[in-house]
Amino acid sequence: MANSIYRASMLQSYSQLLFQPCLSNKHCVPKKTNLLCFASSQLNPARSEVSFCTGTHLIPHPNKVERGGEDAFFVSNFKGGVIAVADGVSGWAEQNVDPSLFSKELMANASSLVGDLEVNYDPQILIRKAHAATGSKGSATAIVAMLERNGTMKVASVGDCGLRVIRKGQIIFSTTPQEHYFDCPYQLSSELVGQTYLDAVVSSVELVEGDTIVMGSDGLFDNVFDGEIVSTLAAHSDVVEAAKALANLASNHSLDSRFDSPYTIEARSKGLDVPFWKKFLGMKLTGGKLDDITVIVGQVITSAASPQLT
Repeated sequence: MANSIYRASMLQSYSQLLFQPCLSNKHCVPKKTNLLCFASSQLNPARSEVSFCTGTHLIPHPNKVERGGEDAFFVSNFKGGVIAVADGVSGWAEQNVDPSLFSKELMANASSLVGDLEVNYDPQILIRKAHAATGSKGSATAIVAMLERNGTMKVASVGDCGLRVIRKGQIIFSTTPQEHYFDCPYQLSSELVGQTYLDAVVSSVELVEGDTIVMGSDGLFDNVFDGEIVSTLAAHSDVVEAAKALANLASNHSLDSRFDSPYTIEARSKGLDVPFWKKFLGMKLTGGKLDDITVIVGQVITSAASPQLT
């Protein structure tokens, strides 16, 4: 969760983030039209190139359900497919700024620019142009992945949204979070002080038919271990059901005060823990992280393949 606004002269800690109402969608992406959180289940039987077939699921922070949360995402079926997530920084609420406006405008701009000639199907340039076009006050972490029809996936990420590539039950690629300090990730901002597209971690991964991609806001990765992601995918063959199962698992863990989550394990490694007297009694900091949870599950398919996880 992007909790803190980064400032050059002062680092301030704040509270939490989110998304929109609980939704599940399937997006199979062989056509050349853009989608903004819409469902598509069309497959082109004449095509032999690879593309994404994706399922999505969103669960807002329990305290922000009525407002829809502060995450945003889009799925596009341009070329092999584009998927992206942005996580609005909730600290802006302390300044009477709606943290969702920046992330949602950023993703709307990115969605409209995926076919732009200057972008040239480059996720880092897409982040640059979408950021420059965003006028809302606020900040957000963001990740974009673009799949070429030949199987090359290009990824650009600023902050702590994440992506995993799973092949035959093994994670073969993971993004790495960027943060200034614990709970203060790198973030694109409306302010002069902040990160830009130049700070993005850029990667390229060669994908093959049957590979599965899991992308999400940190509400997923703070609450679900990589091993749990793999086992959940193994238990759900449909991409929509897999996305829903992962989001529900993250939500359940986030509400469990006894669960030793990835978030609390990292917190203890940074020196954050229960008071000494509790340690003396054998207690430690545990629990999940309440947050918006956004999950996109994509499978690499060809024209002859059915959208089932393998």
